Amino acid sequence: MTDKVNNSISLFSLLKEDVYCVFQRDPAARNIFEVLLTYPGVHALINQRIANYLWLKKWHFMARTIAYVSRLLTNIDIHPGATIGRRFFIDHGAGVVIGETADIGNDVTLYHGVTLGGTSWSKGKRHPTLKDGVMVGAGAKILGPITLGEKVRIGANSVVINDIEADRTVVGVPGKEVRISEAGEVNPYGIDLNHHLIPDPIGKAITCLVSRIEELELQLVHVSNIAHETASIHECDECEASIVCEPDEPEQNINMMKASGDY
Repeated sequence: MTDKVNNSISLFSLLKEDVYCVFQRDPAARNIFEVLLTYPGVHALINQRIANYLWLKKWHFMARTIAYVSRLLTNIDIHPGATIGRRFFIDHGAGVVIGETADIGNDVTLYHGVTLGGTSWSKGKRHPTLKDGVMVGAGAKILGPITLGEKVRIGANSVVINDIEADRTVVGVPGKEVRISEAGEVNPYGIDLNHHLIPDPIGKAITCLVSRIEELELQLVHVSNIAHETASIHECDECEASIVCEPDEPEQNINMMKASGDY
């Protein structure tokens, strides 16, 4: 993907798009001067563009050196061999890790703590592919040579290990597809950043379990009461004029007990 991008657009034009896309996805951005000087995600991406250019020219050591210095300065670790499309944005950036064979499309957004990691010792493809418009929430882990389709949204702290089709939302560990009941306010640039409007399937499941337990407890109490009443009726049917069954005739009970020798 990067090869095609670099063949059709200059490095300077790519970097210019990277800077201006910040204003489309971060309302805190006020001017270009501020973005260029204070945004670590932009710094890391500029360094990666340069390092990737050197990497493709087989100047691997120099490319890795630039990536190493960039990681020290930005706390963002992007391998120079990673393939990154146009208008890529890393918000905040701290703790982001992108592996060598990761393939990222256009208009992708990552938040802090995201990992695009590998799961194999193989030298081949071992990192994820993110199609255009993907948004990955803070702390999420995308692992292995899997593919996330266009406009997929990954909830914060989710762990995704399987392919996801386009226009899906995934949350949880491991990641599960969920439905979104609230569309939220659409970004005027067509990029959905409403990653807070994501349901909690685990919390919903726990709520359902608690409700079911309460229902079962009520049924158990009801059944217990019926059993107790039934036992009392059987006891009265089997007894022989006991004091318990005939509390209103104490003298008669006493006389019967005297006659039987139990008094």
